[in-house]
Amino acid sequence: MSPDQPSPERPSYIEQIRAETRGIKYRPAKRKRPEAPSPDPDAPRSLFTVFTGNRWMELGEREPEAKMLFGEFWYQGELCMLFADSNAGKSVLAVQIGNNIALAKETGPFACNAKPEKVLYIDFELTTTQFYQRYSHPEGNHEFPGNFLRAQFNPATDVPGNFYSYDDFLIAGLEHKIRQVKASVLIIDNITCLRGGTESASVALRLMNNLKSLKADHKLSILVLAHTPKRHNSARPLLADDLHGSKLLINFADSAFAIGKSNADNGLCYLKQIKQRNTQQVYGKDKVCLCRIIKPGNFLHFKFEGYSPEQSHLRTDGRHGYNRSTIDREQLAKKAKELSSRGLSQRNISCELNISLGSVNKLLNLEEKC
Repeated sequence: MSPDQPSPERPSYIEQIRAETRGIKYRPAKRKRPEAPSPDPDAPRSLFTVFTGNRWMELGEREPEAKMLFGEFWYQGELCMLFADSNAGKSVLAVQIGNNIALAKETGPFACNAKPEKVLYIDFELTTTQFYQRYSHPEGNHEFPGNFLRAQFNPATDVPGNFYSYDDFLIAGLEHKIRQVKASVLIIDNITCLRGGTESASVALRLMNNLKSLKADHKLSILVLAHTPKRHNSARPLLADDLHGSKLLINFADSAFAIGKSNADNGLCYLKQIKQRNTQQVYGKDKVCLCRIIKPGNFLHFKFEGYSPEQSHLRTDGRHGYNRSTIDREQLAKKAKELSSRGLSQRNISCELNISLGSVNKLLNLEEKC
């Protein structure tokens, strides 16, 4: 070794002094990075399971048939998304569905053929007072089934230092409550409150992976509520793109449906299937389910009023200042009047025109005014 070269065995400050006495610029020896250990080629051996196509068919035949929780909209074992504009009734419908799943009871015309399930409803939206007002009445409050459990969020809780992020802390909190109450159905109201936002693809991917892990680890059926951005074009049908945030949210979901507001009848709205895996699309653009929110007693809920093409409830402004929905209503009113004059009851007219019973009454009144 040359005397001008620093010895790796001497401390660096000694080498610096030696260099200065010789008038040589001190150049510290570059430290070698420790070499990374070679990856174990057998480490990812459990990452994929490989069988022949016929073997997968045999395994699939042994799987129990997925039961309906909310008709064709939501099946057992699915991670399902329900999205709509603000104040469209997402929470009202979600509580109604959860209440009925706990009783193994259908919701309107939509079957629930599963056994009574333990439902955990995570409420990021309503206060205790707001929840009470929805399900109370001077003559008596609604009695929820014992299998329906509601969890209210406590925002003042501090994040312990052993959690990497608030998102991880929330997911851990969900998992703790799922284990504690032994829930088989999880409803989250709503996804935007799981912090971190959902605009970023990486955040959305992490969130959906966490939810899918919860679903698999605890054999859950999960319904997640989400918002749509304000729809400025009410002439356009509801689509997957209307879900607020990254497209990964709906891409990773097993199923999805949405609530749309009708432009033909104030107060009327409709349910539309957006994505499905366990069934064919039943309630698409040609047949949406009509409904409205009512509270005849102590239970705020959706009343279902038949079916209709989605186009009848969309607004399309024309060159002459009118819209297509108005034209459709006038034509329907004439048809309804004609059928009524032939002696058909309002219920029969509803079936004949494929519209709700309430809409028949309004159309007949509209025709009389005209």
